[in-house]
Formats: sequence, C-alpha cells, structure tokens
Amino acid sequence: MTEHQNTPNQDMTVRHVALIPAAGVGARMAAGSPKQYLTIGSKPMLRHTVDAFLSSPLIAHTYVVVSADDPFIDGVLPDASEEGARVTVLRCGGATRMESIRNGLRAVHGTLGQNDWVLVHDAARPGLDAELIERLITETGEHPVGGLLALPVVDTVKRSALDKVSTVPRDSLWLAQTPQMFRYQLLGRALDAATDPSAITDDASAVEALGLAPKLVEGHPRNLKVTLPSDIRIAEMYLAAAARP
Repeated sequence: MTEHQNTPNQDMTVRHVALIPAAGVGARMAAGSPKQYLTIGSKPMLRHTVDAFLSSPLIAHTYVVVSADDPFIDGVLPDASEEGARVTVLRCGGATRMESIRNGLRAVHGTLGQNDWVLVHDAARPGLDAELIERLITETGEHPVGGLLALPVVDTVKRSALDKVSTVPRDSLWLAQTPQMFRYQLLGRALDAATDPSAITDDASAVEALGLAPKLVEGHPRNLKVTLPSDIRIAEMYLAAAARP
C-alpha cells in the first residue's frame, strides 16, 4: 500500500484509473462505523469495492479518498505485497462527496495526464465487478464526454405534488449508478465550476451542468448502492450468487 505517493505520468499512454470517495459517515445506516467499513459477506464493503478494480486488468491504479483522521482504513487496506503499487490512500476527504472527489483530483495533479480516464465509484457499491468495468470502458470508448453505468427504469413512476398524483413517462428515464468515467481535465473543470453543491448529486450532473451529455451504459442491479440496513442483505445475496461456480 502506498500512501499519497505520486509518480508523474511520463508517457503519452491514456490510462484508466479508479477514484473511490470513502470519507462519508453513512448516517442513515445508524451503525457504529461508516457504512463503507461494514462487513458484507466475509469482508468490509470498501474491500469488495477496491477488489473489483484490482481484478480488472484495464485499471492502472486505484485511489481511495478518506478523511485525514480515518481510524479504519489501515485495517481494511493494509500494506499487501499482492497489491503492489496499484492502490493509493489519499487522506484528503472533505465534508461532502463532491469535495472529496475534488480534493482527490487535486492530490493526484501531476500524476495523471489531462486525457486519462477517471472512474469515480461509490465505496458503498460492493457489487461492482471486472465485467461491468470492462463494459463501461469498452462501450464509452472514445466518447467526447464520457460515460456512466445506469439502469433503465422499468417500473411505473408516479409524481406526487400538491395532493395530486400523476404518472411520469419512463421511456427516457434511467437510474444512475457508478462508476462514472470522465477525462481527468474535464471532471476537474466540471467540479470546480459547480457553485451549488446541493445541485450536484453525482459526477455526471456536474459535467451536464457544462452543457455536455455523457453516454449511458447499461449496468446491473447487483451494482446497487448500500444506503439502508436492509440493503446489506440484498448486496450479500448478489455477492453470494456471483461467487458460486
């Protein structure tokens, strides 16, 4: 495990790197530790997430952004020879997800080229795997903006407002997932331009605020975000099914 140890990108090869913001406290889980450190199956949620990127030969490096005083990360990502130099912990997490990502991008300035692809992924999505990573990278290709995993809405959607209920057409509706993949320079520019953090609910929304349209790549239900205690069991079921031969 390397800790905030950067090596300049000296060649012109465009790389794909992962950035995992993991400085949140997970208040809605009502647990004794941040939710990214809760055990899913046999290991902490964050470990599942990091392992997904380590399993992909397409990912050159993985950066994990935690708070400066995080007391758990060393127990989850200890120095391990099999990981080599493919994981770096950045202790520069902020008060919000957007701030953590922005701080992480600044911390690796000089390490990444402006055209390198950054795959930002939620620490609380332990169902990611190498197949989904490959699908996102392959189908996004050289898209001029970038892309993200998402699921088309299949249920009927209702809107309730002012005591009235109406049905919303679902034909063009998608549920955003992560990773969300953008060029290093573009992602940094989009986050720096965001003046209202409450309006930026994911990285794609910051890019969209620049008037750009990322590509939607179909994800998978197993890549759910663990938000409530009941989500843990669902995530465990998906992970158990994936582990069967």
